[in-house]
Amino acid sequence: MSTITYFQFHVALLVPALLVLSAISSVRRRAGSSDVRPSGVVVVSVVALAYTIPWDNYLIEVGVWRYGTGAVAVRIWNAPLEEYLFILIQPILVALWLHHLKRPPKAGSESLSVTRRARIAGAAAGLGIGGVGLGLLARPATLYLGAILAWAGPVLALQWGFGWPYLWRRRRTLAIGVGAPTAYLWAADWLALRYGIWELAPAYTTGWNLAGLPVEEATFFAVTNLFVVQGLLLYAWVLDGRRRPSATEKG
Repeated sequence: MSTITYFQFHVALLVPALLVLSAISSVRRRAGSSDVRPSGVVVVSVVALAYTIPWDNYLIEVGVWRYGTGAVAVRIWNAPLEEYLFILIQPILVALWLHHLKRPPKAGSESLSVTRRARIAGAAAGLGIGGVGLGLLARPATLYLGAILAWAGPVLALQWGFGWPYLWRRRRTLAIGVGAPTAYLWAADWLALRYGIWELAPAYTTGWNLAGLPVEEATFFAVTNLFVVQGLLLYAWVLDGRRRPSATEKG
């Protein structure tokens, strides 16, 4: 039985983080100095909900994880309402952190041509990760890890195929933008598992741990935060490109 509820988890760990980052970002960042566009946050959040909900509900139905007795208020499909809130809160939390980071003065202001070969290589890398995931689905013990990688592959293929050279140029921002919220959510997830808000099925997990956190959960938060940061950086890059004067306009 869970000692705290999923809603209390939100109130104790996610809401304070949102409030603190919102307060800091509003004070320290000026318009035009951020990689985050409000419309980009909306797009990424909607895509996150649409892409994650079926996958999440399927894994719950299969029994990859379950929720502690009394931990959730109401279920919609197989997942509790709090789960949908988590899916929505996570990209907003990551976007607030990214908004807080200092943007290099020339970020997005210089043109960057992505060749067809580069696009193919980026897409192939993402699909390769998805292929590894599909292979892992064959064994029950690697089902959860395989489901994460197979689910992640198409998104990574799309993002890397579209603009991995730009993401590589912004690798420092990408690393910091992903690293800090991932570490925070790892800690939050560790607490949720410890207090029985949700628990993983041993039959569908490897049993490997990263500092006490199941490797599957660590992979999930690293991958999903990577989705968000890459999506926001690429979105801003596209908008900056549209606003950049063409050679004709300059002349």
